[in-house]
This record gives sequence, structure tokens and C-alpha cells, in this order.
Amino acid sequence: MSHRDMFYACRLVAVLLICLDVFAGDKHTGPDHAAERRKHSVELEDVVIVIQSQRNSYHARRSGQRKVEILQQAARLGQGVPVIVLLHELSQYEGDWSILPALPRLFVKYGHSASWLFFIEEETKVTLSALLEVLNRYPAQEEWFLGKRLHDNEASIIHHYAFSEDPSSFSYPDTTAGWALSAPLLKRLTERIRSENLKSDFTIDLKHEIALFIWEEGHGPKLTAVPEFCTEPRDGCATAFTTYLPDCGHPVSKNDVFVAVKTCQKFHSDRVPVVKATWEKDAGFLEYYSDVTDASIPTVSLGVPNTERGHCGKTFAILRRFLGKAVPKADWLLIVDDDTLIRMVLSRTAVSRLLSSSCGCYSDDAPDDMVLGRCFTTLGVPITHSPLFHQARPDDYSEEMISTQHAISFHKHWNVDPVAVYRYWLQDTRPRDEL
Repeated sequence: MSHRDMFYACRLVAVLLICLDVFAGDKHTGPDHAAERRKHSVELEDVVIVIQSQRNSYHARRSGQRKVEILQQAARLGQGVPVIVLLHELSQYEGDWSILPALPRLFVKYGHSASWLFFIEEETKVTLSALLEVLNRYPAQEEWFLGKRLHDNEASIIHHYAFSEDPSSFSYPDTTAGWALSAPLLKRLTERIRSENLKSDFTIDLKHEIALFIWEEGHGPKLTAVPEFCTEPRDGCATAFTTYLPDCGHPVSKNDVFVAVKTCQKFHSDRVPVVKATWEKDAGFLEYYSDVTDASIPTVSLGVPNTERGHCGKTFAILRRFLGKAVPKADWLLIVDDDTLIRMVLSRTAVSRLLSSSCGCYSDDAPDDMVLGRCFTTLGVPITHSPLFHQARPDDYSEEMISTQHAISFHKHWNVDPVAVYRYWLQDTRPRDEL
């Protein structure tokens, strides 16, 4: 045999050996490969479900009930048990409700054992089998941010007019439908929070701010839309949302609520008539507080001049009047700006504790909401968050989101008809003696 013949013979043998090895490997490694896939599939033990709970007694109880429901469902399913975390129990830091400050704590406890963190609200129902199907579609070793997609229809003040040229281009999750982070993304976010610290110590819109932080100006993942994360129940959904309206027991009589409307002389002719044309009739006791006395409304002057920036002096004067004998005694105080279709609510006990403390305004024009928040935090009085109180107009929120809510309030009258907003979003046509 010539050298040339031997060369071609060796090549033929080599090709045959390669082919035999491939075919044999297919027969041998096929089941092993499937087993490998099964080994890396997500089970319930790989999932940490974080219920975005609050320390308030009602919300703590409701989140505890949701936890029990999920554990009972897991027992019936027989595929292991997820870790369930009540957010208010994670630490004593009240800011954990805004999620980002809680991520390093969640990473320390669960980052090395869990594949996914899945966040839900107290009234979010979860179908565990469907949730596992969803999570197993996405490789847990990669960075993933999953949720039901929301977007702005127009540039919004509550989102600092981000993406103003194309507001719908940026997506953020509907937290009522649940949203998920993979473990690698949790790890990177934790490292970033530890190294950079959070830029702001307050949160305006949790959903949008989380998505912005994760996206990191294009360096991180955008939200991946998951059709099985639902608000309205339907076939194939892994989640569904019930209601934001809590079942706290019997309604409060409107005579147990004193309403204080903050106004000033320059708005007597345009803003006050809106209040009178909309919700004033639903109040049992109501007074208008201004920088001047106007018998035609009527208004009460508290001796505090109008300020352009903040209204801390006026707000604290209202608190003192509420506890005095000049107004009917009521268990609750509702404070409202003249361009707000309802605002903030304080119990009589909370007002009493605040005024008996040394906490107060550092100036009359200090921001009253920030001062109240700081004071109540110092006093250990938790502020209960409700997404039904809106600090902007309906147009500033995702229509898909607010259309499923029973809104309590909206703020600002510019570029809208406030009476039309009230009638469409807030008006209850049934006569009521309670709130």
C-alpha cells in the first residue's frame, strides 16, 4: 500500500470513529442530558416568595393569611415548599417597603440558595404550578426581570418626565400581578446598592423606580413581559389580583371624620368651587383654612401667612385646632389641599402623640408631608401606604393600572376638568352616612 493509500485509509478510519462516537454518545448521553436539564429545573424550594407586607395590624394579618394559603397550596401540590418572606418582618427599617433597600438583606439570607425571588402584594393570588412553568422558561443562571408590562401614555410628573420623547418605550411592572428577579440579577443589584448607596431616601412610584434602577441606563435588563402574570383572573394565569379595598370591618361614620381643606385667598374663586361641586357634600364636618377670613365660603384664618413652597405651619395649626374645642370632636382628621380630590388621613391618637412631642416645623414653609413623615417615624407610628391615594392626575398614571382600582384621591387641576375627573373616577352615586 502506498503512502498515499495509507493516508486516505487513516482518514476514513478517523471519520468512522468520530461518527461512531457521536452516535454512541447520543444513545448514552440522551437520558443523562435530560436528567441534567431536570437537575437544573426550578422547584418550589428554589423560589423565595416575598409578600410586600406592612407593619399595620390589618396588613400584617392579611399578609399572614396569604402566606398560609400559599403553604397549604404547596402541600397539596406535593412538589416542595417555597420560602415565604413577609417584608415587614425582614428588618425594623420602615423603608424596606420600597424594596430596593431590602434587596441586600434578601441576598444575604437567600441569595446563595434560591434561584428566583418572586414579589407579590397581599391580595395577589398565586397558582404555584403555573408559576413554576413560567420560571422554568427562563435560565435561572442569567439575569432576568419578569413582570406584567405597564407603560406611560404621556410624560408623567411622578416619573420626572422620564422618556418624554417616547413614554411608552419604557416598561415597568404591575406589582399587583407579581414580578420576579433571578438570583444573578439580585446579586448584581445588591453589589451596586452596597457600593453606590441609593440616590434618594424617598420613593414616589415604587414600580417605575425599581425598573429604572434595574435598567441602569441600558446596562441592565429591561422588563420581560410575562403574559401569565395577570391582574384579572383567566385561564393559564400564574397570578391574579383581588382588590385594593381592605375589609377592615364596619365603615366609619362620616361624623367621626373632621375634614380640613387648606386653601389661600388667590384660590378662593377657582379651586374652592370645585370642592363644593364635588365631594364637600359627603363630609360630616368640614372647614376651609386660609390666610384670610372669607365669610362667603366661609374660611377660617389660622394666623399663618400663605407660603409658596411648603405648608408646614398651616398644617400644624390645623392639628392643634383639631384637638381643641373650636371644632366637633372626631376620631379622624382628613387634611386636603384645595386642588386635591382627597389627601391624607390621621387618627386622633396619632395627632395627639405628635403634638405632645417636640417634633414640629423648622419653618412655616417647610414641606408638611416630609415633616409629618419624619415626626411619625421618630415616634414609632408607622405610616400605612395605600396606592389608592394618588398625588397626581389620572393622566399621570398607567391607564391599565388605575382602571382596575377603586381610587380614593387625585391631585392637581391643571390641564384637566376636575369635576369630570371626580365624576368619572371617584363619585359614588349612592347616599352614604359612613366613609
